[in-house]
Amino acid sequence: MEKKLYKSAIEAVLFASGEPVELERLAEAIEMEKNITEAVADELMEEYRKRGGGIMMVKLDGAYQMCSARDYASYVRRAMDLRRNTPLSQAAMEVLAIVAYNQPVTRSRIEQVRGVDCSAVMQTLMLKGLIEECGRLEMPGRPLLYATTKNFLRCFSMETLQDLPELPEDGERPEDIDAMPEYPAEPTLEDLIEDTPTEE
Repeated sequence: MEKKLYKSAIEAVLFASGEPVELERLAEAIEMEKNITEAVADELMEEYRKRGGGIMMVKLDGAYQMCSARDYASYVRRAMDLRRNTPLSQAAMEVLAIVAYNQPVTRSRIEQVRGVDCSAVMQTLMLKGLIEECGRLEMPGRPLLYATTKNFLRCFSMETLQDLPELPEDGERPEDIDAMPEYPAEPTLEDLIEDTPTEE
């Protein structure tokens, strides 16, 4: 394999990993001796440095990683904040309401209520920390059960699930539906740390 192809292979591995890759793992991935892999990786890293731009390659205690250049940190932060503060879609709010009022609930039950596949929406809600897996239903196939999280309560300014508005009778509109809080920005890292149980 030519050096150019080795560089491209290293580049692809580091990009796909998204985290530091030890030299030994990198050498195994491209099927090359460690000393040669290190030399090629160092050369690739130097090429990134000379080229400039928004992407750089760094060496961290014997491991290599692709990352954004420090000069563009403010742009990255702004983009990440925009993505983090993106409000929930109508579909996501509907799924969240079904989980909140019926938990623990299976995905099939949620999809039965909505009439459409909800896997992508549920994945989004899990990534945002609003719902989580909470066990399995004791029936054939043992489907997963889902419930809301403490983060859900915090985001909607509730202390317990008892604070959920009462469901209206069929065909009725709840009087306080317009008073329901909108989904705010996601909690900060400090908020999440505060809710993390510590070991005694």
